[in-house]
Amino acid sequence: MSVTLDAYDLKILALLQDDASLSGAQLAEAVGLSQSPCWRRVQRLKDEGVIRRQVTLLDRKLVGLNTQIFAEVKLNAHGRSNFTEFTEAMRGFPEVLECYVLMGSVDFLLRIVTPDIEAYERFFFEKLSMVPGIQEVNSTVALSEIKSTTSLPLVR
Repeated sequence: MSVTLDAYDLKILALLQDDASLSGAQLAEAVGLSQSPCWRRVQRLKDEGVIRRQVTLLDRKLVGLNTQIFAEVKLNAHGRSNFTEFTEAMRGFPEVLECYVLMGSVDFLLRIVTPDIEAYERFFFEKLSMVPGIQEVNSTVALSEIKSTTSLPLVR
């Protein structure tokens, strides 16, 4: 299900993806609309769920989260209860920034951040490995980050 977006909507979204702190006047000027129609468009995009929320993005390293891990998780059974229990546990772990259900040889992919590898080891043994239904976890430490963005490619 998608929403119909015109050129003004796409420009508004591109600008807000880059800097959500733009004032209504700044946004309207950059888009080429007056403030009221621009504000109504932003409100419509929020109401339709295109704009889910506006947040402040932090530099994880500057706040002491220096280690990023990608973990592939395989469950020992694929019943509804195992899936639900696992997903609820992942939602409760602040270290898990992203959790995806996969098709193929593993069931989930997690992106986890911790201050260091020792903190990940504690997270793994004290939290992640304690979740019922996990058969296997394969963790990969990211050495460096080549690209990281939250901006969606809106070009049509």
